Amino acid sequence: MSLWAVILAAGSGSRLASAGLSVRKQFLMHDGAPLFWRSLRTLSRLPELAGLVVVFPPEIFDESRALLRDLLAREPVGLPCLTAPGGARRQDSVASGLFALPGQASAVLVHDSARPFLTPDLAARLSDALARGSKAVIPGIALADTIKCVDADGRVTATPERANLRAVQTPQAFDLALLRAAHARAADEGWDVTDDAMLVERLGEPVLIIEGEPGNVKITNPEDLRLLGPKEEEVPAPVTGFGYDVHKFGPGRPFVLGTVPIPGAPEVVAHSDGDVLLHALMDAILGCLGEGDIGRLFPDTDAAFDNASSAILLDEVMELSRRKGFRVLHADVTVIAQVPKVGPHRERIREAVARLLGLSPERVNIKATTEEGLGFTGQKQGIKCVAVVTALPPGQGPRTNG
Repeated sequence: MSLWAVILAAGSGSRLASAGLSVRKQFLMHDGAPLFWRSLRTLSRLPELAGLVVVFPPEIFDESRALLRDLLAREPVGLPCLTAPGGARRQDSVASGLFALPGQASAVLVHDSARPFLTPDLAARLSDALARGSKAVIPGIALADTIKCVDADGRVTATPERANLRAVQTPQAFDLALLRAAHARAADEGWDVTDDAMLVERLGEPVLIIEGEPGNVKITNPEDLRLLGPKEEEVPAPVTGFGYDVHKFGPGRPFVLGTVPIPGAPEVVAHSDGDVLLHALMDAILGCLGEGDIGRLFPDTDAAFDNASSAILLDEVMELSRRKGFRVLHADVTVIAQVPKVGPHRERIREAVARLLGLSPERVNIKATTEEGLGFTGQKQGIKCVAVVTALPPGQGPRTNG
């Protein structure tokens, strides 16, 4: 099974627009990124997923596609991300997204970006149901309220049995050939539906409902916007780690700082590649985890780390943090040296460190200072660096990166 996801971000948000909101809901900023990005990032964590298609409003398609490219450049998700223009109706937008899927795709998750709070677990359970042989699977929630059917005058005509009713959510999972056939039939016969499962039902095919998630709510009305703000009981309690490292100048390793080579800088004496910035950063992350320091993980007595890339070592530290359930939120780094001058290279270093940490550059700060001729750094005998990292421990609010 080659599973892809189609994320619908083409709606006009008419209800919110009528309330005076000037931005379409899928482009509302949340946690430093537009709302549709949260769904994309969550679905990208599903191991079975082979790629994604994001469907954008046709009238702002080029701008939306450029925004997605910028987000992916800042935080790569490791999957192909295609785009498609939406249509007049939701089902038209889905059809456009299905048309954009590559030939090897055989199954699809269709998700509304207005439901930004889905979890990878929900997507995984839908995928598992497809793998077990179901061709159409949707999540649903049992209703707590009694439902009445009414006529045009508001008179009750029936009371359905509540035990047989479900409030349906997305993502919805389908065998791709089946869903394409359903959309083709809808186009030929002029069907107008509110979700893709209705199309499959009209073909006479069975649709399986699995347990949905109460938190997988849809942003529809102005009062729903409060869901985008933190609830008091969910405000995370971050932890902080401090790192410090020193290297002396002398014949040894070419000078790099945050993986960025600085021409004309003195060489450094080191066992690994001598990247003092990444060494301090790793110590700060390990401080958040309570895992000692880099000397414990990568001892300089081990020949395996001779001239080792600090970027690779940092990746191992980040993998350790992920296994322990921590999420790095912010890094603040100060380089202390008389030479070389860090200022001209600051932005390149910042961008490189942000990529290594999986953060946007706005969450990484790089500073530099001299010690005005004092001490060994002032006498140009070496360089040192301090780093402070903020991280979210496991169980502290919603997780939004790997």
